[in-house]
Amino acid sequence: MTAAIAPAALASWDFSCPDWRERLATGRSLVPALPLDQAEAQRARRAFDMLRLPDVPGAPSLAEAGGDWFRDIVGALFGSLDRASGVRRVGNVVVVVPKKNSKTTNSAGLMLTALLLNQRPRSRFGLFAPTQEISDTAFAAATGMINLDADLKKLLHVRDHIKTITHRVTGAHLKVTTFDPQVATGGLYAGWLLDELHLMAAKPYAARVIGQLRGARAAIPESFGVIITTQSEDPPAGVFKDELNYARAVRDGRQRGGALLPVLYEFPEEVQTDPSQPWLDPTTWGRVNPNLGRSVSIEILREQFDQACAIGEHEKRRWLSQHLNVEIGVATHDGRWKGVDHWLAAAEPLTLESVLARCEVATIGVDGGGLDDLLGLCVLGRERGSKRWLAWFRAWADRGVLELRKEIASRLTDFEKEGDLAFVDIGREAGLNEDVDGVADIVETVWRAGLLPEKHGIGLDPVGVAAITDAIAARGVPPDLMVGVPQGYRLSGCIQGAARKLKDGTLRVARQPLAAWCAGNARTELRGNAVLITKQASGVAKIDPLLALFNAFDLMARNPEAGAAGRAADYWSALARSA
Repeated sequence: MTAAIAPAALASWDFSCPDWRERLATGRSLVPALPLDQAEAQRARRAFDMLRLPDVPGAPSLAEAGGDWFRDIVGALFGSLDRASGVRRVGNVVVVVPKKNSKTTNSAGLMLTALLLNQRPRSRFGLFAPTQEISDTAFAAATGMINLDADLKKLLHVRDHIKTITHRVTGAHLKVTTFDPQVATGGLYAGWLLDELHLMAAKPYAARVIGQLRGARAAIPESFGVIITTQSEDPPAGVFKDELNYARAVRDGRQRGGALLPVLYEFPEEVQTDPSQPWLDPTTWGRVNPNLGRSVSIEILREQFDQACAIGEHEKRRWLSQHLNVEIGVATHDGRWKGVDHWLAAAEPLTLESVLARCEVATIGVDGGGLDDLLGLCVLGRERGSKRWLAWFRAWADRGVLELRKEIASRLTDFEKEGDLAFVDIGREAGLNEDVDGVADIVETVWRAGLLPEKHGIGLDPVGVAAITDAIAARGVPPDLMVGVPQGYRLSGCIQGAARKLKDGTLRVARQPLAAWCAGNARTELRGNAVLITKQASGVAKIDPLLALFNAFDLMARNPEAGAAGRAADYWSALARSA
């Protein structure tokens, strides 16, 4: 038997996989070379391989029907236990793999393997699913494997009514259940697995629960956690986005430390963003579908893809996210604003400073501000020379929106981390209108840069803007600059014009996830010859910064000229001195 590895040697483990692109292309394992206890790794593989598939004709064993890609994960997880210190060096695993790659079946097999190999008396193991249906499927897979093996039926006691499997010798048990904070945090787990994290990410307690589950390592050093999921049908958000980004950073060698093994079956970012869309070639699909030829059929994938394309762009993107792990950048849907189809292609790394430096004139749009709304702002500049329009966005929200709109709370906190949205505490006391002050600060900055026209440079929804206009006027900005922009059907020209300019490349937008999300949320209505985008049609998802763009667009379409060249010279001179 291989000798245990010294803790000092284990401390230097490197979980990065810098050649993962080449491994994907050649079908090699994405688990990097690790200094495993090979005897324990092989023991775990044998336990996993003996399990039989209850829902496949002939009930083949996983040794026959399973894929080496998942066996490598099993070997790494259980072969990383240092017998001297009792610490499992692979304490966390994040697996991102498309649908139909035996994800739930493999999950059930892995957790049964953990129950069989466990030595700690009365340990708790948990397999958490996002829905009752997925939970039932996982439990049926686990109990089906047990019922196909006479020895396992003697060793493991199945209690169907509470979805629990108990080891008769050690007293350890595995509970299969839906993801619930009371269940997940009801004790210390020696091992747990979360299936389909992207579906749990919208739950406001998801990050807290995962943190508590991982906290078990302080008391149970051999404990582990596995997250196995497909890509999201919408742009990644919340805890799913955080876990995905961290796993990518570990894989690429940008993040060291910790004990996380990333196994991500996804096309490289440069491939996913390639305008020629090379991932549409079916010959590449096997790279991200490691079970191709087993549970995944290339013929069926082709058939489903053709059906998705026939239904429409939204279904095509959904299919790509679920079966090729293509990350969705902007959500699209039936009734979407047509400009969203060209938003990502029109995005570039703009900042407020770069817009001011590159443009000869600017207009500003403002919209929103209700307690369960965003207050959105857009600075829209006309670039010198090219005459392209450049748009930059900012938003504010009362902190209470996190309770009023829990379904989007995790996404809003992501935007705060990225610097595009600020939470404020709106109140009667002085100084508690930070959102309005934030708008006025940016307006004053653009005005002092000399880029606003002499009149009609700040476009607002005419309803409920008194506090905003007062704050702007208090900074010395002339009142003639502020103008109400007609809303409803009268914005139709801006809505259609912006979509056209996005497509032909004469409107460029800042590469800000907040703005892309708002563009993806917008739903259109056709009334007569007019195209409308309303908050009512768009539901609880927010669109205020996009409406601010349309307000700024209305003013820029009037072909304004910048005023106050003297003020501009003073502004840029002061800026140069401060730099």
